[in-house]
Amino acid sequence: MPKVLLASNKRIRDSYFPPEELARLETFATWDWFECEGGNIYEAPRDPGTIAGLIDCIGDADAVVVCSGCPTIDAEVMDNAPNLKLVGELEGDRFAARIDLDAAWERGIRTVDTTQGSSYPVAEWALALILIALRNAGAAFRHIIAGDTIGAKNRDMRGMLFGKRVGLIGCGHMGRRLISFLRPFNTDIWVYDPYLSRDIAEIVGFTQTSMDKIFSECDVIVCVAPLTPRTRGMIGKRELDLIQSGSAFVNVSRGAIVDSNALIERLKRGDITAGLEVFDPEPIPSDSEIIHLPNVFLSPHFSGHTGDDYPHFFKLMVDELDRFFQGHETWFDLTPQSQANRRGD
Repeated sequence: MPKVLLASNKRIRDSYFPPEELARLETFATWDWFECEGGNIYEAPRDPGTIAGLIDCIGDADAVVVCSGCPTIDAEVMDNAPNLKLVGELEGDRFAARIDLDAAWERGIRTVDTTQGSSYPVAEWALALILIALRNAGAAFRHIIAGDTIGAKNRDMRGMLFGKRVGLIGCGHMGRRLISFLRPFNTDIWVYDPYLSRDIAEIVGFTQTSMDKIFSECDVIVCVAPLTPRTRGMIGKRELDLIQSGSAFVNVSRGAIVDSNALIERLKRGDITAGLEVFDPEPIPSDSEIIHLPNVFLSPHFSGHTGDDYPHFFKLMVDELDRFFQGHETWFDLTPQSQANRRGD
């Protein structure tokens, strides 16, 4: 049986590896855990002693799964693991901070990332925020908690979702999952994502278009793009001014993609609504105007948490390992294209 090394800190070991998934892994592989501390979600520790310990443990591994605490799986580590065929990252926001991708590809080692384990529950919340924003439910709730239960019923609404045109800024795992949720509402879906291959539009079923057309012609605009050097501040005053009166704007990705001051000024006109899961900065300053705008519904960047005992990253990784060792193609590969996207190249 192939051997899988899990390399992470104790927090990840205790909170990310469901017993039932470890048991499923044991049906087709043996596994061991290398405990390592340091770094964070986007940064690998560089302690020489930890690196030496990793090299001692990885020698006969066919695959290694890394997460917070693990040093970078670089050329030196790979050269001390002659059987290594796959390196998987559980949660690094697809930046591959703990994998030297070029070194892996030079050695024919498969690289996968299951960070999108959090994208799927966020897509559910995106649908909720769309419905909330269209009904301007934030304003209604403000009236209720202020004791005005009659006035709460008379808030301006943008109508039903059914039959609306919904524009997505970005169409990765989160966007494609959201599209599947929107299908029963008979929505006309437009997408802006310059990194998509043209055939995806036909396969998934949407209209691929420009960002300007989404902001100027869609009833609902949803930001599901990742934060990269290229997308930081991508949505500013010019884009927000294109939003037509009566539309709804939703952001569930990262607050820094949107110019916060420009967003506040656009919302203060009062002719659009918003559902915001993220904001820049976070946490939202207690004196920010965004908190008090009646046409805004805010949530505290919590949509990746589902209330389950464990997040979904490791389940997806076990799926990948199962596919790989059965000789099938993996789904969530890190590739030169994904690397270039994240760098904003």
